Amino acid sequence: MIKQIFTLLFCASLFVSCKNDPKKEADNIDESASKTYDQNDGLITLKGDFIYDKNQNAAVIQTANSTIYGVVVDDNMKALNDKVKAFKKEDTDMVPVTVRVRRFESNEENTWKYRVEIKETIKVEAPNPEQNDVIKIEN
Repeated sequence: MIKQIFTLLFCASLFVSCKNDPKKEADNIDESASKTYDQNDGLITLKGDFIYDKNQNAAVIQTANSTIYGVVVDDNMKALNDKVKAFKKEDTDMVPVTVRVRRFESNEENTWKYRVEIKETIKVEAPNPEQNDVIKIEN
């Protein structure tokens, strides 16, 4: 009887000690993601559709609630544009991105109310093939 109890306890402790804990792994992933998304550095995380028009040297990000931000054209924006090119079929395709930006009010007339300066690219996604939002730019 004692031998059976000892064997049962031994097997239970062996099972518990060898078990991988996916919750701890998920916590580590969430923790690293939240460090990227929620740093207290004055930047905001922005998710939206990105497009850059090389001819006019202008870029915008449109969020899900239809807010449009003018994007500062700099090295970070050009690096994002290089990543986005892989997902474009046409130059006018908008590509979903998640970026960390510095947002500020535009003091130029005839531009977007807010502009953003890209500081970090978090994610670039393939556009939804069923979404048919095509913008054609003509001269």
